[in-house]
Amino acid sequence: MASSPPYPTPVGFPAPGAARPAHWWRRPWVRYGALITLLALSGLVILALVREETGTEGFLVGLGLAVLPVPLLVAAFRWLDRVEPGPWRNLLFAFAWGACAAALIAIVANSFATRWIATATADPAGADTLGATVIAPVVEESAKAAAILLLFLFRRRDFTGIVDGVVIAGVTATGFAFTENILYLGTAFGTDQLHGDSGIASVTAATFFVRVVMSPFAHPLFTVLTGIGFGIAALSGDRGRLRRVLLPLSGLLLAMGMHAFWNGSATFGEYGFFAVYGAFMVPAFGILTWLVIWTRQRELRTVREELPPYVAAGWLGPAEPFALGSMRARRLAREYAGHHLGKAAARAVGEYEAYATSLAFLRHRGRLGRAGTDFLVRERELLQELWRRREVARPALEYAARVTAPLVPVTVPWPAHGPALPHPAHRMPYPAHRMPYPAQPAPFAAAHPAPYPAYNPYRT
Repeated sequence: MASSPPYPTPVGFPAPGAARPAHWWRRPWVRYGALITLLALSGLVILALVREETGTEGFLVGLGLAVLPVPLLVAAFRWLDRVEPGPWRNLLFAFAWGACAAALIAIVANSFATRWIATATADPAGADTLGATVIAPVVEESAKAAAILLLFLFRRRDFTGIVDGVVIAGVTATGFAFTENILYLGTAFGTDQLHGDSGIASVTAATFFVRVVMSPFAHPLFTVLTGIGFGIAALSGDRGRLRRVLLPLSGLLLAMGMHAFWNGSATFGEYGFFAVYGAFMVPAFGILTWLVIWTRQRELRTVREELPPYVAAGWLGPAEPFALGSMRARRLAREYAGHHLGKAAARAVGEYEAYATSLAFLRHRGRLGRAGTDFLVRERELLQELWRRREVARPALEYAARVTAPLVPVTVPWPAHGPALPHPAHRMPYPAHRMPYPAQPAPFAAAHPAPYPAYNPYRT
């Protein structure tokens, strides 16, 4: 079996720090056990509270209606995270925290604060308005931000930029909105049962239209601002401690402000809700969507620009930076491996793509002076993971690079009496201007033939 190339020795990167023995409370099983217990207890309590408020029948109706937007929202955030997909356990924790812990904190704190204000001012209507526009945004956004903070502190390797912050914040808010929708829809159903209303004019139908059809993105939109603040802080690395504190706080304050403005739209007159929805919420949603997609494209560009040094060192194939910097090429590589070698090969190619992306982002942070003290250790870990999967992943990525390479027009000489005319376009294996390093043969190719059928360049 071919030995791996030598490890690069970049100048100026921090040396790995000495490992210290972990205290008992820092051991993974202790933290996982504490989190699972906390979330399970929170889930049981919130289940009892919502069921008591809505009744069993109302709870079941609310649950059935509230679950409808959840798969769409989670799939959308997972799609945004396709460049460097984070572990599913992080998303499960974020959703569970939003649906259980954050929702429990919000229900208890909002109810207590509203009752206290109503008792102190003897004005229940004013207390409800103040609770919805001031208390609820502060409590709810702080409770949801706690999940982002925990992942930022304890899953730092998986939290590397703006997209990670957006995804974690969006999934947390989706879980919170899920529980909140159960409560609102179940209560609306109970109101309809009490008054004998049914059909499209019922309170349940109106609540479903406003909360599930018109604004399923409301809570994710608010909390995403907090996630962006944490994402920008993650890009600053271990330096700039003041920025790492101020940026998340600024995002949290913006989330609270937008949430308060949205909740207060009902007090702006008969058409205040629709005015705020059309003039503020929809444009804000469009701008943030554009920002996240632009950030994702920038991440792909970073992959293409940071991986060529590993091509020169022999760790990657010549066409891999181009293929790994294209979502279409990545998908084709997984499909190609799965078609010829099965699901396990497709999964190995997907893991290879994820590790290579993490390697590119790590090198990018190191080149900007934002790498942590574990840079060299992490780089070697990622390179070894790539080396273990190279025999399956490299042929698939080379095939995807050939298929997705742009068509480059080539001019051919014409007889002396006429000008040179463009020859029909030819498909290049990868754009030459993207590969400043000379193409080198794969170090394992001689001893390990590719596990795929021979590639036919005329069958694309």
